[in-house]
Amino acid sequence: MKYCVKDFIEAQGELLFAVVESGMEAGKVLCFLRYAKINGNWQKLSTHQADCYLADYFPHYLYYSSAKDVSLHAVCETAIIKHHQPRQRLQRLMEQPSHCAVVADFKKLIKHFIEYGLESTQIGVTGSLLPGVHNDDSDIDLVFYERQHFHFARDLVKQLIQEHHIDALDDSAWESSYRRRSCHIDLPDYVWHEQRKFNKALINGRKFDISLAIDTRLPDLNYQKMGLVTIQAKVIDDTHAFDSPAIFGIEAGPIDTILCFTATYVGQACKGECIEVSGTLEASSCGYQRIVVGSSREAPGEFIRVIR
Repeated sequence: MKYCVKDFIEAQGELLFAVVESGMEAGKVLCFLRYAKINGNWQKLSTHQADCYLADYFPHYLYYSSAKDVSLHAVCETAIIKHHQPRQRLQRLMEQPSHCAVVADFKKLIKHFIEYGLESTQIGVTGSLLPGVHNDDSDIDLVFYERQHFHFARDLVKQLIQEHHIDALDDSAWESSYRRRSCHIDLPDYVWHEQRKFNKALINGRKFDISLAIDTRLPDLNYQKMGLVTIQAKVIDDTHAFDSPAIFGIEAGPIDTILCFTATYVGQACKGECIEVSGTLEASSCGYQRIVVGSSREAPGEFIRVIR
């Protein structure tokens, strides 16, 4: 069975992990704990809370990937009791009656997309709606699996805002989004970058996001971490700017690639723009060099920003 980025997997009957890379490594699905059932109720966990919770109760799910030189979470396929898949879940939600406010807004949004030319089979639903741990205050997270469908959806978000079917984020929503990201650029800079992506908006006052679940295959090379660096460079390739991980081709001497593993800076820059980037410099034995942004989930001190 293929596990895709943005899927959820359930283990122990009380742990819900978000898949962070398609496929498996050493028989394990690479993932991150997002919800735990505590005192009979599903609770969303921060990165720190998730690490501590697993360390205390389920340390065998803590995993160090030697191939990626990074610590994350991983679940053996034999330990998975349920595989939550976004496209199948979306179809079920559209067909089933529900009195839940977030499901009503979700259905309204999907119907807008369908009316404007997308097919529901091209869309999946992830986040809390995928495993069914949502509540009336939950956001809506949609996922696309083809680059052309995702960029078409971005164009639709822009059009739907212009035609007043949905709304752009207001100041309060932007501030809330910024606080959740814990990013290393200031609020005005964050909002400027985000507003031009058209990958989030409000429907009935509820925030929704769209993302692309294309798992870019990287060359099978081992890289060694060389330390934190900050450089300025020109973007020469943004084809994979919204992938997982996001990839930016740059002109910066021996460094030719930026890999971004945090959603904050996905789609952050366009071809031809000059950027400042702070991240971990990595070098391969073959002499290739790259900068990784998002060596941890919150990526403190790491960023990508356009030089304006």
